[in-house]
Amino acid sequence: MASEEQLMSGGGGHRYYQMQPEPLPSFLSFSQSVPTESTRIFDELPKAAIVSVSRPDASDISPMLLSYTIEFQYKQFKWRLLKKASHVFYLHFALKKRLFIEEIHEKQEQVKEWLQNLGIGDHTPVVQDDDEPDDDTLLLNHDESAKNRDVPSSAALPVIRPALGRQSSMSDRAKVAMREYLNHFLGNMDIVNSREVCKFLEVSKLSFSPEYGPKLKEEYVMVKHLPKLAKNVDSDRCCACGWFNCCNDNWQKVWAVLKPGFLAFLGDPFDTKPLDIIVFDVLPASDGNGEGRVSLAAEVKERNPLRHAFKVTCGIRSIKIRMRSSAKVKDWVAAINDAGLRPPEGWCHPHRFGSFAPPRGLTEDGSQAQWFIDGRAAFDAIASSIEDAKSEIFICGWWLCPELYLRRPFHEQASSRLDALLEAKAKQGVQIYILLYKELALALKINSFYSKRKLLSIHENVRVLRYPDHFSTGVYLWSHHEKLVIVDYQVCFIGGLDLCFGRYDTFEHKVGDNPPSVWPGKDYYNPRESEPNSWEDTMKDELDRGKNPRMPWHDVHCALWGPPCRDVARHFVQRWNYAKRNKAPYEEAIPLLMPQQHMVIPHYMGRSKEIEFESKNFEGNYNGIKRQDSFSSISPLQDIPLLLPQEAEELDSCSGYPKSNGLDSTASKSVSFAFRKPKIEAAVGDTPMKGFVDDLGSLDLHMERSLDVKRQPGSKLSDPDWWETQEWGDQIGFVNEAGQVGPRTSCQCQIIRSVSQWSAGTSQTEESIHCAYCSLIEKAEHFVYIENQFFISGLSGDEIIRNRVLEALFRRIMRAYNDKKFFRVIIVIPLLPAFQGGLDDAGAASVRAIMHWQYRTICRGQNSILHNLNELLGPKTHDYISFYGLRSYGNLFDGGPVATSPVYVHSKIMIIDDSVALIGSANINDRSLLGSRDSEIGVLIEDKELVDSWMGGNPWKAGKFALSLRLSLWSEHLGLCQGEMNKIIDPISDSSYKDIWVATAKMNTTIYQDVFSCVPNDLIHSRLALRQSIAVWKEKLGHTTIDLGIAPEKLESYHNGDIRKTDPMDRLRSVRGHLVSFPLDFMCKEDLRPVFNESEYYASPQVFH
Repeated sequence: MASEEQLMSGGGGHRYYQMQPEPLPSFLSFSQSVPTESTRIFDELPKAAIVSVSRPDASDISPMLLSYTIEFQYKQFKWRLLKKASHVFYLHFALKKRLFIEEIHEKQEQVKEWLQNLGIGDHTPVVQDDDEPDDDTLLLNHDESAKNRDVPSSAALPVIRPALGRQSSMSDRAKVAMREYLNHFLGNMDIVNSREVCKFLEVSKLSFSPEYGPKLKEEYVMVKHLPKLAKNVDSDRCCACGWFNCCNDNWQKVWAVLKPGFLAFLGDPFDTKPLDIIVFDVLPASDGNGEGRVSLAAEVKERNPLRHAFKVTCGIRSIKIRMRSSAKVKDWVAAINDAGLRPPEGWCHPHRFGSFAPPRGLTEDGSQAQWFIDGRAAFDAIASSIEDAKSEIFICGWWLCPELYLRRPFHEQASSRLDALLEAKAKQGVQIYILLYKELALALKINSFYSKRKLLSIHENVRVLRYPDHFSTGVYLWSHHEKLVIVDYQVCFIGGLDLCFGRYDTFEHKVGDNPPSVWPGKDYYNPRESEPNSWEDTMKDELDRGKNPRMPWHDVHCALWGPPCRDVARHFVQRWNYAKRNKAPYEEAIPLLMPQQHMVIPHYMGRSKEIEFESKNFEGNYNGIKRQDSFSSISPLQDIPLLLPQEAEELDSCSGYPKSNGLDSTASKSVSFAFRKPKIEAAVGDTPMKGFVDDLGSLDLHMERSLDVKRQPGSKLSDPDWWETQEWGDQIGFVNEAGQVGPRTSCQCQIIRSVSQWSAGTSQTEESIHCAYCSLIEKAEHFVYIENQFFISGLSGDEIIRNRVLEALFRRIMRAYNDKKFFRVIIVIPLLPAFQGGLDDAGAASVRAIMHWQYRTICRGQNSILHNLNELLGPKTHDYISFYGLRSYGNLFDGGPVATSPVYVHSKIMIIDDSVALIGSANINDRSLLGSRDSEIGVLIEDKELVDSWMGGNPWKAGKFALSLRLSLWSEHLGLCQGEMNKIIDPISDSSYKDIWVATAKMNTTIYQDVFSCVPNDLIHSRLALRQSIAVWKEKLGHTTIDLGIAPEKLESYHNGDIRKTDPMDRLRSVRGHLVSFPLDFMCKEDLRPVFNESEYYASPQVFH
């Protein structure tokens, strides 16, 4: 036993008068044996019940071979252990040894103090009389302490040797004896917190942390992969090592803790900081040898028959672990595999769309979502959440600017600057972890090194990692593209907004700010005009505000509460730990993180009366929470611990995942493992929970949204004017100016992502965002609305572009055409890529290359969707699919020139039938969707709260989240007032789509062309025509922007043969909103691909698509 080994190594060579109070071997210092209030594991006494007594052979009457199944309960945690009489013997012996040595130590201290009082021996500083404890009291406390730590041998003897008799009576007597013995130390807080008892009970500091899930298996194990531990490890060596060095010093004893989502290794059960952690993730479907799915844990055959080991394989890691017996190996293998597959998470099994995360919110588990349009709304919510942080903040970004103001005007909001917010929380003890994309400096100018240096200078509680290291990983082309903020595992923000310059904006999308009040210094940003060479002098302007407009920025972000938030945090933890192992494996200041486990999951398990009772209490508490608590530090249902896991009920299973390059759905094969049955009954291994799959459950839109749909529990069917009449401020806690902040709604959510080995250390390439896009489009019933930064996709058979979003759209449109049904696809993308350089400049090959791939997808060549649809549908094509952009205008300053700029569409959303919304960081291109390239994350949100609406002229039950998001986006794009929402409530009717949406886009496009002749437009078909147009306007105006964005002082028009001059603002006042048509004929006579004398010609084309 561990205590015996410690006795041999620590007690043999010491003379007691030389002992120091610290550091001492654990059995010599009862200050470690009985931890203080802050370090002890148990803060109340656990309970135990003997479930059964068994023997390996009915004919064997040896009492030492009796096995006791004991069920322990501590608070809401329950676990069962199988113990033998020999375990009691070793425990009792260890407790007696510890007590004996401690008593000697106490006597030694008393003698030492007595000698000091007589003036003999070492002297200690004199203590004032009124502070010095009375000698009699001290002795009494020692005696009382020793008495409290004593377990009489008379209690242990009946367990070790119960009276002989008939088998049944002997088992009964053994059960009674074991119960009485357990009561001796389970009834004493000092003893139950001793290391020996904690080892006997298989508990640690992580056992009863509700955030990490239920208690599973724990034990001392031997591992080889860890660096040498600082503690004394002589106890791990045998007695002959002094002469023969026969033991391998690389093997070390650590405490293993199994939780539902991970396996952690601690140096000691009383530690809270892991030495290593294996976060469970989806395993490959095959081991490559045709032997079925790879196991998370598997037994390893050792050459030495006296050694027993198993290995745990997850991602690209494989760790070998040794145990003392073959039986323990089998137990651990069964327990680990069961933990990796147990519903609802089943982290090692792919869920719907092949995602690592299961659908959430199938019942009332606290899953909620709230949308934000544009930077002001999202940044204000993020700032509020950071200000409310209590324990930890995770931030992950493609680009992060520490000097970013999250609230404006900036000169009145100094405390809202990102670095100031983080500094204030770090000083309060909040731990802050920031994961930055390490860019290739030759290609990007985002200077993550400066950001890291600036962030690390804030406070020691701020930790920063940049990844990847390009040379060591060989990754040069791909990026980490997620945009995440996670606060206390309570709320997370996900979407298209990085915390960087240029992203703050409002629904007005102003082009000017002179003198600066909203966008200071380099935050006045227009990447088409100029990219700063340095970000260090952030308050210095890069652009001339009197001559150049900023680029307005349109984006969509989302806040999540409940289990989806923890799933996002789990993704962050995976990426952080992977980057830490590669970048700073031995840096103690950068810790490994452990993913928290959502605990409220009784609806996924077999229902017991206890669980039902608790669930009712949870719901009652939840109903009492007010909506204005949207961004408080405590979110409903977040920290309610899990009850005893029950065996999963038999559930229907059917799985359909779109193939990586197609849309075909195939039934997944059942997954089963021939494990040894663990001590806790495993859930049914071959029945994924209902809702994991595409074909059944919440995504069957045809069934859910039909007119005869029954009202679901908790659904709210309101009047058609709900949008106008609801009190937004009471629901969200923020001022909802112009519909920029949505209602916080209960919903079904699933986290989806794009990751692979290089980005997250996974063994599988996950492309669940891609699969979700294809599946949602295929199941759409009435319309698809997309906003995205890029639109580069391929049809079936395209060997260059591999994502199949375009093929899904093509098939769905053709199905609607063949069925003679209304179906609309509306796509909003940027008018131009946000890269520096005029379209005819020699250095603008990257801009032209991206334009080539987008036009190849949309309308040019055999692989474009409009070309293929026109061949089959003719002029009716535009009734089914159309493309748009956004543009804004305004004075650069009071009385200054009138300027225009494209509004850069950076949002990455898709809305289906006003019922389902997909929001995230992923663009529609191969970089974002294939999984093996850029890392991305998103969320699929399916409404549970329904409202009355219209679709195609018929009543329709729309989702509150999806409908409110679309109405807000459309009202911004179309320039509608709040009272005009009813005009666009039906997205596919001619009165909404043709009379308002299409008509507004055409009118705005015509006005901008008349006033600015701005680029891009459908009248310029070649680079020669572009050069001529730029030359004419520069000669006419003297100065213009790179894309012809400055209006003349007066517009000239002919009227009855006379030239009439008018103010351009008079014409521009007819512009409604920002919507314009996408110029499909722009540069249609040019091959926009890079040529041999341009450096981009020699780069991989995959960089651009």
